[in-house]
Amino acid sequence: MVARRKRRKPTPYPSDLTEAQWELIAPMVPTALPGGRPAIHDRRRIVEALLYVNRTGCSWRQLPHDFPPWQTVFGYFQRWNESGETDRIHDALRAKVRDRSGRDPMASAGMVDAQAVKGADTVGTDTRGWDGGKRVNGRKRHVVTDSLGLLVVVLVTAASVQDRDGGRLALSRAKTVMPSMVLVWADGGYAGRLVAWVAEHCRMTLDIVRKPKGKIGFSVLPHRWLIERTLAWIVRCRRLDHDYERLPAHSEAMIKWAMIGLMTRRLAPARGRRPWQSPLAA
Repeated sequence: MVARRKRRKPTPYPSDLTEAQWELIAPMVPTALPGGRPAIHDRRRIVEALLYVNRTGCSWRQLPHDFPPWQTVFGYFQRWNESGETDRIHDALRAKVRDRSGRDPMASAGMVDAQAVKGADTVGTDTRGWDGGKRVNGRKRHVVTDSLGLLVVVLVTAASVQDRDGGRLALSRAKTVMPSMVLVWADGGYAGRLVAWVAEHCRMTLDIVRKPKGKIGFSVLPHRWLIERTLAWIVRCRRLDHDYERLPAHSEAMIKWAMIGLMTRRLAPARGRRPWQSPLAA
């Protein structure tokens, strides 16, 4: 008599959430559909599918079949972004990470920087441009973080937009999201009229951190290295190594989901896995 083979539980993907990680997000994930329709797919698998696409860089249509249909996952991604659910999940996790590090959830200091990335063929000509300094044809991410390197605001524009112009919009948005922020460190690309504009309109001090005189080549600068590390965290997600999204709003949402995955791993590290370097070490 042939012994019955035991059904083994499917091996989880590295991007899947542990029970402790899911408990952090579950209370903030909407359980009802518009119009009161009953949900068909498990919300946890929807979130894990979003993290899988983000981490692996696969296209929506190549989402593995053990996840809900890609049309369903993309629909939730789009709906949660438009309704603000993605922002609420991200901001709540950031507050928890800051609280665990002994910081006030409302940051008083932060950093601003920009990152130009190549645009895929899915990026239309109306939202892409040429960055002559970095020699990149694509989009630019204008990022504001807190003093731990955690994301506060991201603004995606064409790569042709100057750092000062994008920084003005990003800092205005950051003041709305984080009214307590009064000091922001930046590199020399933000010097000039922007300093006075930020002081007048945003009620913040824009402190330009410059490279020491006579220093040639790479140099680790105070405060500035924190946001550089954040940009490195972001591009570790293969979906974010280039910009593949048709809409800038979807690019911004993908960056937020990358940080959601990072912060859940910081708050509830999985056993046997080495998480990314903790922002609490800053």
